[in-house]
Amino acid sequence: MARDLEGFAPYMLNRIMARYNAGVADTLAPEGVSVPQMRVLAVLAGDGPRTVNELSVLTVIKQSTLSRTLDSMEAAGLIRREACEEDSRVRRIHLTDAGAALHARAWPAMKAAEERLFAAIPPGERAAFTATLGRILRSIRHHDY
Repeated sequence: MARDLEGFAPYMLNRIMARYNAGVADTLAPEGVSVPQMRVLAVLAGDGPRTVNELSVLTVIKQSTLSRTLDSMEAAGLIRREACEEDSRVRRIHLTDAGAALHARAWPAMKAAEERLFAAIPPGERAAFTATLGRILRSIRHHDY
């Protein structure tokens, strides 16, 4: 069975990400930020305000877990929720100055973890792999984001 799994890309990607996330969690702990919180910070820092539904997709966090994560982040002053102009029932999540500062402090650790992940991979192979992952993601996504 293990040999079948060694060639099964979804299994391999899942194992890689589990190990990566465990290492990143250790790296982020001194900054006082969790992996889910860092995902939220990264999306908001890169893409600007998002709805909870959008954040759930982009951070790969279930909405129930994301809601608790956002509650703790709001209490810490990292994000703020604002009603959407188009629909006051929908809340758009915004990064605060404190959230942006935490992202700026923690992001280098994320980049360093990515560099460790690809340390044994030549740049051309890394670029090809990343491009292939992007094509796979675009072909299986259910949203425009």
